[in-house]
Amino acid sequence: MRAHPAGPLHGAFAPPPSAGMPPADLGALDPQVWPRSARRVDGELHLGGRAVTDLARAHGTPLFVLDEDDFRGRAADFATAFDGADVHYASKAFLCGQVARWIADDGLHLDACSGNELAVALAAGFPAERIALHGNNKSLVELQLAVDAGIGHVVLDSFDEIDRLVPMAAARVAAGGAPVPVLVRTTVGIEAHTHEFIATAHEDQKFGFSLATGDALTAAVRVIREPALHLSGLHSHIGSQIFDTAGFEAAAHRVVGLMGQVHQATGEVLEELNLGGGFGIAYLSDDDPVTPGDVARRLRAVIAMECAALDLPVPRLAVEPGRAIAGPGTVTLYEIGTIKPVRLGSGGQGAPQVRNYVSVDGGMSDNIRTALYDASYTCVLANRTSDAPPALCRVVGKHCESGDVLVRDLWLPSDVQPGDLLAVAATGAYCWSMASNYNYLLKPPVVAVREGAATEIVRRQTLSDVFALDAVLAGRPAPSPAVDQPAPEHPVGARS
Repeated sequence: MRAHPAGPLHGAFAPPPSAGMPPADLGALDPQVWPRSARRVDGELHLGGRAVTDLARAHGTPLFVLDEDDFRGRAADFATAFDGADVHYASKAFLCGQVARWIADDGLHLDACSGNELAVALAAGFPAERIALHGNNKSLVELQLAVDAGIGHVVLDSFDEIDRLVPMAAARVAAGGAPVPVLVRTTVGIEAHTHEFIATAHEDQKFGFSLATGDALTAAVRVIREPALHLSGLHSHIGSQIFDTAGFEAAAHRVVGLMGQVHQATGEVLEELNLGGGFGIAYLSDDDPVTPGDVARRLRAVIAMECAALDLPVPRLAVEPGRAIAGPGTVTLYEIGTIKPVRLGSGGQGAPQVRNYVSVDGGMSDNIRTALYDASYTCVLANRTSDAPPALCRVVGKHCESGDVLVRDLWLPSDVQPGDLLAVAATGAYCWSMASNYNYLLKPPVVAVREGAATEIVRRQTLSDVFALDAVLAGRPAPSPAVDQPAPEHPVGARS
């Protein structure tokens, strides 16, 4: 992994920070990190009014538990803060039919990054006019689906894409339809302070039209001159997991400047400005994300100032909160299987230092972000509390990879044992959606909890599902039900 100039917090190739001193309470639930409904009841973690041991017995582990009120509450927070603007939910963070319906009912817009994400949203009944289609390599099939469905915007990313889209749009107009509304994605040359692989506005990368080279202006002018396309406005995105507003403010300055150039070159006044998003969330107690209200106030002020300077009307604003809606409200439950103490050498007094490798029944197949981005997570013993002294631990998965790490360094009670449950916080974004079948592990289910009720919104994948894709194994029964699907009474959290 290459180092990033923003430093080790953002993915530099450097030794990870130590776990620090043990906290006073190993079972504490920081409200900034954990879902809003997270509580300890008689020592056991409850989410949405349900005990995690009950959820694990009913649905097995690994298990994604989504706090519905947290999810929808954060969506409402952004909708309120950006009243009069369009708030786009990031389908790539996590999308299923139920989530699409929640987002639709709550009045938000939705970003799709592939034809299949678009298809899921449409199949769930999401209003097409509130969908934007992103992507740097949209196929003819994907573009045709977008045109036929009448989605709100196609976010143009290349000149090749304009060439692909124009004939489809012209056919729609010839049949009596309206021109296809589009946004031009602009690469503004501002590098967000984030991991290299998720910083998307610097010049040397695959997304968008460069502002510096003039490609963005050229693309905008070309679209304006295409009668079958309607240039609604401009789009910018500077990265992900961003903790301050300075980058957004600088991007707004540059994109409004481009709107001024478009007006000067063509006389057109663009009515929309999408500044993207990527707002950060708290994975650890030290993280300090900005609030929706703070971001909204600062962005509105900058846009108003820049438009006034160029004598332009203020465009309709759109933002993309990214993981900030889906991320904080979901917890992943795992069952501990193996605990292996590993001696690291001698401490300052000659005593051996030990790290406990705590292996769980999932891993990089359901959360690859630690391996992919050097992401940081925290977790707690979930089925009980403990007064045992702290032990330095590393939570790892069961995959045949030494890099299969979920939580790199943390303190857990020294009496954790096989059968205990661990809960990893803030796994609602980019975990289930990036899940794989590596080592033929199966994708976990997602259960939504609210006011004591639990609803499975994505069922657990079975080995029979996987067999169905195999030309030789299709139709054959799985060798053992035990590896196909958890038994109804999964023996977890045995200790009290």
